Amino acid sequence: MGFDDLMRRYFGTADLAGLSGAELAAGSERVAVDFGLETDSARRFALWSLMHILGCAPDLDIAFKDLSERDAARNFMDLCAGLSAPPQ
Repeated sequence: MGFDDLMRRYFGTADLAGLSGAELAAGSERVAVDFGLETDSARRFALWSLMHILGCAPDLDIAFKDLSERDAARNFMDLCAGLSAPPQ
């Protein structure tokens, strides 16, 4: 799953800036539904990552039962936090 593909699938565009609040909420809900139904761990991680970026991801202990998946998600969260941190 490419990021642009995910954006087009759930939001109809790869550019979130042009979406209304209602469109963003509706797309986020579609992501959450598919996340809940997905059984493939790689696809689940991709969907959770998108939800994390959008600020609507479930807590790690709810999203991932497997400890290694939780660790990978924590690493992803740390990487995202590092991207938004000011340079030192």
